[in-house]
Amino acid sequence: MRGPATLSAPLSVLASGAAGTAPPSLAVNLLDAHSLLAAFGVLGVGVVLFAETGLLIGFFLPGDSLLFTAGLLCTGGPDATVKLSLGPLLACAVAGALAGSQTGYLLGRKAGAALLARTRSARLREGARRAEDLLSRYGHAKAITLARFVPVVRTVLNPMAGALGVPVRTFTLWQIAGGLVWTVGLTLAGYALGSSVPDIDHYLLPVIGVIVALSVTPLALELLRSRRNTTSRSKEADR
Repeated sequence: MRGPATLSAPLSVLASGAAGTAPPSLAVNLLDAHSLLAAFGVLGVGVVLFAETGLLIGFFLPGDSLLFTAGLLCTGGPDATVKLSLGPLLACAVAGALAGSQTGYLLGRKAGAALLARTRSARLREGARRAEDLLSRYGHAKAITLARFVPVVRTVLNPMAGALGVPVRTFTLWQIAGGLVWTVGLTLAGYALGSSVPDIDHYLLPVIGVIVALSVTPLALELLRSRRNTTSRSKEADR
């Protein structure tokens, strides 16, 4: 008599899964920062940043919004569904971002050009073009630092730098500098906002949109300044 009774719970779980009501813990949206953090915590932050900055297949991952959201979730109260610790979060974020960039660079030195040539992704090809343009226009130091704040470009620039022969010391120095500013800056920005504004987690989507827009501001300002300098030089040449 115990057989059917003991099987009833597993069968009900299977039935609910077949009906499209599987347990929420099994559904992880890789494009949703909150979903990633709820499923994997601070270790997931390190893994995602490593994949986004070190592996070409990770170009679609939400690095900016993940860092900001993770920092914000460090300020949650005791009733919060997701609560992270700031210290371990910063450690995992920095480790993942720095190790990922260095890995991408080393892969680029061996087979970066070939890998980029074989890709069928239009976004990756466009990112490669923008990364090469950054390196040639702004030089190694500024390009490596600014690329951290541009989605897709921060994925492609690392193997591109390796393929183009950027010196190891130069790349390592500036990818560490840019990586620290990017990871620590965005994480602390989320933490500061969560600490000062009550119930800010209810407005995650618009806040993340603003943060992503702000994250590309340094590059936009640099492009504007460069364009102005180019225009002024052309006018002086015409004289």
